[in-house]
Amino acid sequence: MAKREKKGKSKSSAGYNQKIGEDFLLQNAQKDGVVETASGLQYKIVEEVAGEKPDQDSTVLIHQRALLLNGTLLEDTYRQNKPDEVRLVELIEGLQEGLQLMGKGSRYKFWVPADLAWGRKGTSNKIPPFAVLSFDIRLVDLVG
Repeated sequence: MAKREKKGKSKSSAGYNQKIGEDFLLQNAQKDGVVETASGLQYKIVEEVAGEKPDQDSTVLIHQRALLLNGTLLEDTYRQNKPDEVRLVELIEGLQEGLQLMGKGSRYKFWVPADLAWGRKGTSNKIPPFAVLSFDIRLVDLVG
């Protein structure tokens, strides 16, 4: 019985995260400069550079600041002053889509819906189920 109660509690927590995320995305889409793609990815151009754009097979060098909607910091390469080198195919679906919009040197803000990120499962204790994620990304270079 205790097990059943615990399961119900986590479901309501996931439901709460889902509702908060959906409400945020609806409101955010109305803000000036925010664009929403057909998939539901939202972005805002901070700095546009007409550089080369990556494709699905690219390896890129990026600076990123990743946050949960409540402001919890997940990663910040800006602070460390050490960009990440990553293959697009290894990133969550929302970032794969978003990075392909960016020219080398550009900086965008992305809001990634849960279904384009870690979905209903989340990841360990770091990212809860149904979490909408916020990213501030600069495409530093294309390496391959």
